[in-house]
Amino acid sequence: MAGETRMTVYLQPKIYRALKVKSATTDRSVSEIINAAVIEALREDAVDLEAFDKRSKESTRPFDQILKDLRRDGLL
Repeated sequence: MAGETRMTVYLQPKIYRALKVKSATTDRSVSEIINAAVIEALREDAVDLEAFDKRSKESTRPFDQILKDLRRDGLL
């Protein structure tokens, strides 16, 4: 475990039990499972930020204009 940082995390008892069961049934430590979940969450954030950056240059329409258009078209 050289190079890893220890920390205290408080989990709800049911979450902790679920992690312990998953750990036992997958032969992975609770730490490995938590690290994998955090990495996946960070990956998802990176994808979201990339999509946001790509779309930031798009033109926008005010929401009230969208509502007016929907009313005009009989959808609202």
